[in-house]
Amino acid sequence: MWNIEGMRVKGLYIGSIPVEGIVIESRIKYGGAVSHHVDLFFPITVFGSERTRVVLDAKIGRAHV
Repeated sequence: MWNIEGMRVKGLYIGSIPVEGIVIESRIKYGGAVSHHVDLFFPITVFGSERTRVVLDAKIGRAHV
């Protein structure tokens, strides 16, 4: 199942920053990979800018919580 809109997820933003939130959009990217646009429960600061939404790449074989 690639479309997980409305589901709660946890993941790593840019490979190292833990994030958690609700998927507001799941998309199939060019080449067939899947990404999820996530509305965060708690904002994060990255490179001096606060972010309340991030895009996470889906990883095959990993469960979304």
